[in-house]
Order: sequence, then structure tokens, then C-alpha cells
Amino acid sequence: MEKSVMKGMRILIINEVCGTGSTGKICADIARQYEEKGYEAKIAYGRKSYVPDNCKQYAIRIGKSADVYFHALKTMVLDQHGFGSTYATKKFLKWADDYNPDIIWLHNLHGYYINVELLFQWIKRKNVEVKWTLHDCWAFTGHCTHFLIANCDKWKTQCKQCPQKGRYPASRFLDNSESNYKRKREAFGGVENLTLITPSQWLADLTRYSFLREYPVEVKYNRINTDVFKPTASKFRYKYNIENKTMILCVASRWSKRKGIDDVIQLSKKINENTVIVMVGVDRKQLKELPNNIIGINRTENAHQLAEIYTAADLLFNPTREDTYPTVNLEAEACGTKVITYDAGGSKETLHNPKSAAIPVGNYSDVLKYI
Repeated sequence: MEKSVMKGMRILIINEVCGTGSTGKICADIARQYEEKGYEAKIAYGRKSYVPDNCKQYAIRIGKSADVYFHALKTMVLDQHGFGSTYATKKFLKWADDYNPDIIWLHNLHGYYINVELLFQWIKRKNVEVKWTLHDCWAFTGHCTHFLIANCDKWKTQCKQCPQKGRYPASRFLDNSESNYKRKREAFGGVENLTLITPSQWLADLTRYSFLREYPVEVKYNRINTDVFKPTASKFRYKYNIENKTMILCVASRWSKRKGIDDVIQLSKKINENTVIVMVGVDRKQLKELPNNIIGINRTENAHQLAEIYTAADLLFNPTREDTYPTVNLEAEACGTKVITYDAGGSKETLHNPKSAAIPVGNYSDVLKYI
């Protein structure tokens, strides 16, 4: 009988969250797929205590909220992200030894919840298959998760004097990027039977220039639920009295300069009175500061509601300046809406609709050509 269907096999998935957010949902989908193959599946997580009801059977929390707080404090003061949570990690690894997984599948290891040196020391003692899905660049830098905006390539040789130490995972005082880089390189190297997985060719190509180049890498594009994200009728336009206007939609889980909020504001100054911008994912402070021709909506975890909004739009504008493989582009296209995205990171790889396009970063006015 093949190993993938042998009764009693176990998979351990490790990620910052379980069942929530993009990576948490991806991990939950993997757990279900392996469960269908006959595996026992567990998702070890640590960042947030909330787990959806349909994922609780998989959830194993690493540490407690207090452990996350002290790891964040160590990051903020000493710039040693990934090297805290010592007690929580040791306790978790004792549980993991008893669980004795046949497959270990790593995802986001940043998020203030696990000590990566202890984790990889344990992994190197296990003679099992190891997969590691990289959702960003943190694994091979001395600090940051992305470096496109900073136009920095120190990660190729040796991080130091980080230009982004104030960005997540933020340090307010020390710059420990040089030491972090060396410790990660030592910790993450020399793992037998480890395969890297990336959601875009762009990120796969970057690993070839990093200290992770010793490992094989596979590109597996993230998928979305097309039973949910599909053309969906709604009264969204009627609700906001924009039935006869051109609707430009912009969606982010959290709006920031990196996600392009400034460019959306600038675009609002270029549109005419027959066009309106709808921004999903703005917080209360941002909502109060939006111009009158932008309709702001708080973040929604309701996928069906989001599908209605995607369908109502004439186009989705995604001004993200740093991204690995933005799923909002996939969701919008699945709902029949064309996407105009900045050509940043792996964004271009998400486009399949012939009417969609990738435009140069910062050229927000080009969006008007596609209305």
C-alpha cells in the first residue's frame, strides 16, 4: 500500500495561525486533504487564540498569548524575531515527539510564536519528509518579509544595517539583522529530505539566490474556492446608490503604504463624477480620512459577501507594491471581474483573464485606460 494512504500516518503542519487568514485557510485545506487520504492531521499554531469551529479538531496551540507578547517584546527591543518563545517551543516539541509525525509541513514561522533554532534542531533529528511553504521572504533575510520597496539585495550575501528594521517584525531600538541572518542560515541549512514550496515562480527564483539554494523548490500556486468565488448577484450597487456609476474596487486585508493606499487616494483625484472607488479592508481611522468619492468598507471574513462585491465591480485595482501571489486577484477574476494590478513580485502570475493587466508600480493613472 502506498505511504499516502497507509492507516495511522500522521502529518504535522506548523503555521502562525490556524483556519484564519490566507495562510491559516491554506493549512486547513491541506489538513483536510491529508485526512481524506487516511492521515491524522494536526496544525500547530501560536499567533492568535481564535480557531474556527471546523478547524478545532486539527488545532494544537504553541504557547499562550503571554508567550506571543514576550516574543514580540524581544523583537521590538532586541530585533531577535524567531529566537524567542523558548519555553513554549520546548513544551510543544515534547508533544510533537509523542505525536511522532511522518510528514512535517512548515508554513509561516514568523509571527512571535516559535523558536526556529529549537524547531530545526528537532527537525534534523527526525528522519521524516519535510516540506516548507514560503509565503514571503522572511526565511532567507535577516529581518524583513519583503524587500522590493527598499530595493535591497543584501539578503543574497549578508544582511546588515537593515533599512527596514522599523517594519514588521519591527524593532524600535537595535539592528540585529546581521546576527539573525547568520543564525537562520545555520539553523535552516543541512535538513535532509526538505523541499521548499512557493506560491509563485517569482519567489522560487529568489530562493536560488539565497542561502536556501541547497534545497529543491516546487511552485504550487494557491487556489481559491470557486464554489464561493463566482459571479454572484447582489444589491450592493443599489445599497450604495451607485447603480449608474463605474465602480473601481480595491481590496486588502489591511491597508498600508505597502498595499498602495496612497495610490488609491491619488487615483480618486483623477476619476470623474461618474466613477466611484470602493475600498474593502479599511480601519476606522482610515475610513474617516477617505475622500468623498471613495466608499470605505471594513474588513469582511464573509467570503460570500466579498464575492458579491467583486461581481458588482467593473474592475479590481490592486496597487500592492510587495506581494508574493495576491489571492484577491484570483478571487476577482473568478467572479468575472478584470484585474489591474501593479507588476510587483508574483502579482502578474495571478492574471488569467485576457482583459486583466499588470502595470508598472506607481502608475495608478494607467487604471483609467481600462475603464
